[in-house]
Amino acid sequence: MTPLEDARQHVLSRCTRLTSSPVALEDLYGLVLADAVTAPESVPPFENTAVDGYAVRSSDVVSPPATLKVVGELTAGAAPGIAVEPGTAVRIMTGAPIPEGCDAIVMVEDTERLEDVDGVVVKTSVPAGAGIRLAGSDIKRGDVLFSAGVEVNAAMLGVLSSCNVRSASAHPRPRVAVLSTGDELVDDGSPLHIGQIRESNRTMLLRLVADAGCESVDYGIVRDDEDALERVLREAAETCDAIVTSGGVSMGDYDVVKLVLSRIADMRWMQIAMKPAKPFAFGEITAGTRHVPVFGLPGNPVSSFVSFELLARPALRSMAGHPATTAFRSYATVILDDDIQRKSDGKVHFDRVFAYWHQDGRLHVRRSDAQASHQLSASAQTNALLEVPNGNGMKAGDTARALLFRPA
Repeated sequence: MTPLEDARQHVLSRCTRLTSSPVALEDLYGLVLADAVTAPESVPPFENTAVDGYAVRSSDVVSPPATLKVVGELTAGAAPGIAVEPGTAVRIMTGAPIPEGCDAIVMVEDTERLEDVDGVVVKTSVPAGAGIRLAGSDIKRGDVLFSAGVEVNAAMLGVLSSCNVRSASAHPRPRVAVLSTGDELVDDGSPLHIGQIRESNRTMLLRLVADAGCESVDYGIVRDDEDALERVLREAAETCDAIVTSGGVSMGDYDVVKLVLSRIADMRWMQIAMKPAKPFAFGEITAGTRHVPVFGLPGNPVSSFVSFELLARPALRSMAGHPATTAFRSYATVILDDDIQRKSDGKVHFDRVFAYWHQDGRLHVRRSDAQASHQLSASAQTNALLEVPNGNGMKAGDTARALLFRPA
């Protein structure tokens, strides 16, 4: 059997990062930066007020209460054509530029307006600089905003826009073809006949691919016909960056998928030292000058899910530009609520568990009773895979590692 880490490295070494290109700001969300981004402008671009209030000279309000003459008003976006002379104040709104002569802002709550004499009573003293945002106090021109390898989120878009970054170099989302094969599969809601089953793997994998930050492309169900499958696989290789199939990869399978992939792709058929998802296939289809990765996942729904999470997902995220730190899901240290019974078989087991924060402040896991490779319902009700090393099991209260695929 192939150790899991060896299989991972084999896959990752053949899944190259997609070529980057300039991407417009509005299209950057969710993409991974290929180069560091520096600020072309400072933020704020000018001194402005952080509060609504009055622009004053701090020396005029050293001994409150102080009565000042109001000589004008400034709003956000207005040009500062008014100066603050000794004994005067300017009504000012948040974001407005600081007028000449002003060195502090008094909050409106600390004043009383005298409408009849165009004046204001300042009830508190303020130090120089109070209420004023300095130019570049958030970001200075030339600052490195974000490093290469970072996935762009909504807050980052706001930062880029504030600095007038209109585009950045980023890796594209991998286009990933997802298909199911088999005459027994039904996905149109029609009644099942003997020997038929509802299609589920493709439906699940399309969403898993999208959740990995890729563009999922649905190639539907391909019937058990070698010519038809070859046509679909070659078309997918021409238009997509990777292909994901499920089923037909087990030892002894005489399956159309194995026949066709063995003929048109450079495949490696593996038996990985883990349970579930022992059978796994990986290879490449040549399409022009490109070598398109093919992930052959096992047909049992749980095995397909686990195989995708541990092998396909990190490889696809690597293609999207993620470094190893974010290509892989994080492992967490957890406390077992249950005994885990197993026999030594040379494999690492990945049990489906529900991780939650216990009142003791630590992350605990509760094991699902349904662990068979066809029992997909347990995956929908759990949020982590518990790594159970080869051996004779673990005891409640033991510390272990779990891979979280949903937040605890």
